[in-house]
Amino acid sequence: MIEVRSSGLSDVGRARTHNEDCFEIAPASKLYLVADGMGGHKYGEVASRVAVEAIRSFVQRTECSDSTWPFVLDNRLRRHSNLLKNAVKVAHDQVLAAMKEDQRLYGMGTTLVGLYLDGDVAAVAHVGDSRAYRLRDGSGLELLTQDHTWVNEQVVAGYLSEAQARVHPLKNVVTRALGGERDVLVDVREVRVKPGDFYLLCSDGLTTMLSDAEIEEEVRGGESVESICRALVARANSRGGHDNVTVVAMAIEDGGPSRGC
Repeated sequence: MIEVRSSGLSDVGRARTHNEDCFEIAPASKLYLVADGMGGHKYGEVASRVAVEAIRSFVQRTECSDSTWPFVLDNRLRRHSNLLKNAVKVAHDQVLAAMKEDQRLYGMGTTLVGLYLDGDVAAVAHVGDSRAYRLRDGSGLELLTQDHTWVNEQVVAGYLSEAQARVHPLKNVVTRALGGERDVLVDVREVRVKPGDFYLLCSDGLTTMLSDAEIEEEVRGGESVESICRALVARANSRGGHDNVTVVAMAIEDGGPSRGC
């Protein structure tokens, strides 16, 4: 059985007056989430909180149930990956519903990255520019997600270099978010996990301040998941802390025989 040691930390940063990020660690479900809200004072934090609570609630309601109605399963994905994908869609709908109910919330939205583990397979889902990374012995820090941003689309198309993208004035313009368009496109991938792996979920408040090499340096130098979270947030703030910064760290261990629902 795969076991997870996990920790999370969210900080307002050095430039903002309020924190629009939200994270969730649900050990019993092995569900881990980071959401980065958008929409101004109080409203972004509403969107991120609504999204995280909706995903947690959906997963916990359905993880030990055979029912999938009214959702259609993607046969290319395992069941728990489908649950996470549909949970993100439910979260999107609830963010839209919150705006419809309270017009003051109009324009809010949130990015989302989540990891949901079943056995030795992790489902990684994301919308926007919050990221998931993996560090495995013998290899460098690996980005498991691709930012849904205008500049990343230009990089993929060959119009911008990675270096140009990092300093581009439109680098923070996301092309997907929960609460944006009527429908949301959720990217989901499945990755095999093994003891010794380290996974990191984070908002762009970390990745706009630190390079991947600097993130890897802090991860490798950390003595625990808690100390790694503190070190990452502190280093981002030492660079100016221009945004809220949120991290969720997961260390994978071998926990013995598995247990079912």
